Amino acid sequence: MSSIFSKIIAGEIPSHRIAESDKFYAFLDIEPIAPGHTLVVPKKEVDYIFDLDDETLGELMIFAKKVAKGIQKAIECKRVAVAVIGLEVPHAHIHLVPIEQEGDLDFKKPRLSYTRDELARIGDRIREQV
Repeated sequence: MSSIFSKIIAGEIPSHRIAESDKFYAFLDIEPIAPGHTLVVPKKEVDYIFDLDDETLGELMIFAKKVAKGIQKAIECKRVAVAVIGLEVPHAHIHLVPIEQEGDLDFKKPRLSYTRDELARIGDRIREQV
């Protein structure tokens, strides 16, 4: 069975795409912990990030770096935090989250809610910088 991320990559579920390559896809989290919270995934469905082969893992991080630099230009923040949790969806992924302080990277706090149009505007701002 395909993961929800595979369905997003295939276009079966709509997303706010930030960047895409032949191997990777970056899109806005629809329930972010901060404005601009982006997920970066390999297109190949692998459950756990550390099960990726070394070359793919390295390329994923380089792709995520490009996306993070775009986020930092588009969203006012001190840093873009990187989190790999991997429990919520069985498809390797990286969270890129704009933060001002360490406590901002708290996945237990209430998620933000944006309309589709608000997410589209945030996505446009980041895409312009990637």
